[in-house]
Parts: sequence; C-alpha cells; structure tokens
Amino acid sequence: MSVAGVIWVQGAGELASGVALRLARSGYHLVMAEIANPLAVRRLVAFSEAVYEKRAMVEGTLGVLVDSLAEPTEENRVRIVVDPKAQLMSSCQISAVIDARMTKVQPKPLPVGGALLIGLGPGFVCGRDADAVIETHRGARLGEVIHEGEAFPNTGVPGVVAGQSARRVVYSPKAGHLTPEVKIGDLVTKGQRLGTVAGEPIISNLDGMVRGLVHPAAELSAGEKVGDVDPRGHLVDPALVTDKALAIAGGVLEALLGVGILPSQS
Repeated sequence: MSVAGVIWVQGAGELASGVALRLARSGYHLVMAEIANPLAVRRLVAFSEAVYEKRAMVEGTLGVLVDSLAEPTEENRVRIVVDPKAQLMSSCQISAVIDARMTKVQPKPLPVGGALLIGLGPGFVCGRDADAVIETHRGARLGEVIHEGEAFPNTGVPGVVAGQSARRVVYSPKAGHLTPEVKIGDLVTKGQRLGTVAGEPIISNLDGMVRGLVHPAAELSAGEKVGDVDPRGHLVDPALVTDKALAIAGGVLEALLGVGILPSQS
C-alpha cells in the first residue's frame, strides 16, 4: 500500500468533474488540466468553468484556476490548469492519471511516466492506451473497471432521458459565441428561443428544464453542442452530479484502491 501523490485528471468536463468530486471527498489531492476553450454544457457540475470564471463550485467542492502548481491548495483539493498537453505533469509527483478527455477515439498519449493510467470510456484499449478502462455506457456495465480489452464503443447518440435522446440536445447553426436568452435551470417550452449564435436562433425541441448551456465566451464551431433541455423539467437539479458520473467515479476509486493508491493524509 502507498499514500497517493497528486491524481492528475486530464479534462474537467461533466464526467471528469464527477470523478474529481468523489476523489476529493475521499481525500485525494487533484490537478485537473483543461483546454483554453472548454465547451462543457453542464457548467454547474463542471470544474472547467474555472477556466472562464477563475473559480468553480461543484456540490460544495471548490476548484480554482492556477497558473502554477507551486501555488498552495489552501481551501480546496482541486486545482485547475490550462494545459491540454499535460506539460505541467512533470512538475509534481503524480501517482495516477485519469484520462477524461472523452474523445471517444484512440487518445493522443499523455506524458504519464510510470504513473497508473486510467482511461474513461471508448477509445482506450488496456495495455495499449491505459492500464485500466472505466465503462461509461449505460447500456453496458456502467462504472465497471476493465483490465482486459476495451469499453463499449461510441454510439454517437445522446443518452435517453425520459424517452428523449437527440431531441433534447441543441447545436450551434454557425461558428461564433452563444448569446443566451435563458439560463441554466429555467423551464422552457418546445419552440422557445434559448439564444442566438451569430444572429441565428437556438430553438428548444421540447418542453423541459435547461440543464446546460455553453459559456458565452466559448468559441463555437458550426454543429457544436450548445445546450441540453431535460424533459423531466422541475424534477431535475442541474447543480447535482449525475448518477452516471458518480458510478464512473466509483470505478476510478476502485481502480486506485485496487493497486494500493490511497488518499493523502493531509
């Protein structure tokens, strides 16, 4: 058994943040690395929001954007850096790397050295891209730790929520920035305008709650996912990490403990 150094999480979107939240609550010290233009939609549960706002709170756990890993953690165990190539990884003692970029294709390698590498979802093959893979597909064994082979392949179809799949997701018609006309948590109706991109309207395809919208500063390409309307409406709390993210986080925790990487003692 050994006490962990830093757990490095590459990516800070919704699923990555669910993993980070559970690990932070368990006592691990975390660094999350993001791109300079995060496109997270469920921003109330994504530490990537700190790239735009300097700080992000996910279920009471604070993440802070830092320029250097020499900066102390103080109030929190989650530091966020803009480091898409993980160049800062060599500046701290890493016990494990969680590749949560969710590209869903074979990932570009990270400079992990001898650290344990855990990949989330499709694209990773054990022994080729990662030491272990965590299943992210609801139709398979969600949260399972895979030590041989790979996760369920990407279907390219959004998950089903209350009988709705593709219709709950809205996309940018053009390149540009979102000018929102609603906010996350608002109840909307089918046909209602959620905002515009480059003057073109973004229209809800159904009644429900706005569960997510990209940050207005995010630079969008045409066809980029820009929002999510949940048909369950007021029954949803958009500030809570999903059961899916928590299940995946449980798999990561199992993988860490299974090789003796324990939480820090301070």
